[in-house]
Amino acid sequence: MARSYGTSAARVEGLKQMFAHIRVLIMALMTAGPVFAQSPAAAPAKPIKMVVLGDSLSAGLGLQAPAAFPARLQKALEDKGIKVEMINAGVSGDTSSGGRDRLDWSIPEGTEAVILELGANDALRGIDPAVTRAALTDILARLKARKIAVLLCGMLAPPNYGSEYAARFNAIYPELSKSFGVPLYPFFLEGVAAEAKLNQPDGLHPTAEGVDLIVKNILPTVEAFLGTISGQRS
Repeated sequence: MARSYGTSAARVEGLKQMFAHIRVLIMALMTAGPVFAQSPAAAPAKPIKMVVLGDSLSAGLGLQAPAAFPARLQKALEDKGIKVEMINAGVSGDTSSGGRDRLDWSIPEGTEAVILELGANDALRGIDPAVTRAALTDILARLKARKIAVLLCGMLAPPNYGSEYAARFNAIYPELSKSFGVPLYPFFLEGVAAEAKLNQPDGLHPTAEGVDLIVKNILPTVEAFLGTISGQRS
C-alpha cells in the first residue's frame, strides 16, 4: 500500500506545535506560582458596637454634636485603626436612677460595650449615696446579665456637702468596679474639673478643648477595654 509522506509530515508538524503550546502553558503556570492554593484574604473585623450611657457630660451640653465626648472618642479610636459603632446615650440632667430607668431602650440589642458615665448630677444634688449605689449596681447587674462589657467612669463629690458625704459617694465606683469585675476609669473629668479655660461659663461642662483632653486621658483605658472584647471574639 502506498504511503502519503506529505500527510505524515503535516501531522508531525502539528504535534510539534501542540507540544510547544503545552510547554509554554506549563512554564507560565510555574512562574505564576500556586495561585489556586492561595487562601482568601481575611475579612476585616466588624466594628464594636458601643454605647456611652451618661448625662450632660457625654451628651455634649452646649456643644455641637461632633464635639461631644462619644463622637470625639470614636474619631480618636478610628485614628488608631479601631472601628466602633458609637451611640451617644447621654441625657442632660440625668441621674444614676434616671439612667437605670431608661436602660433597656438606651442600650439596643447587639451592643457589645458600654461606657457608663453617671453620678455627677447625683453628687451635685446631694442625693443619698446609697441611692446612687443602688442604681449603678442595678445597671451593672443588668448589663452583665446581657453579657455586655462595661467600662465604669468614676465621679467625685464636690466639697460643699462635707467630707462624710464625699467619702461615701467617692467609694461607690472603686467598690462596684471590684465587686463586678469591670474596669474603672477613676475620675471622668480628670485634668478638666475646675480648670476655667477648659469649661464653659457655668464652670461645670467642658468646652470642646476640655472634651478633647478627656478623650486623650481616657483613651488608653478605652483601648485596653476594647482590646479585651476583640480578644474574646476570636
